[in-house]
Amino acid sequence: MKCPNCNSKDIGKIGSHQFYCWGCFIELTVNGEKMSVYQVEEDGTLSSLDDLFFEEMPQDFPQIHISS
Repeated sequence: MKCPNCNSKDIGKIGSHQFYCWGCFIELTVNGEKMSVYQVEEDGTLSSLDDLFFEEMPQDFPQIHISS
């Protein structure tokens, strides 16, 4: 999996549907076919970056297999 922002492969899983990019420090949430991208603020809150990114998942993103 690559980060949609910086193309880094240094992605960590932080929750059942949540991932973190160590390359550019953004958080990714995947729910089915929808992906949301967030900036982590200094106080730990998340700011949505969805308006800056694509509405559909990138072609290499469906390779993520999330197990419950």
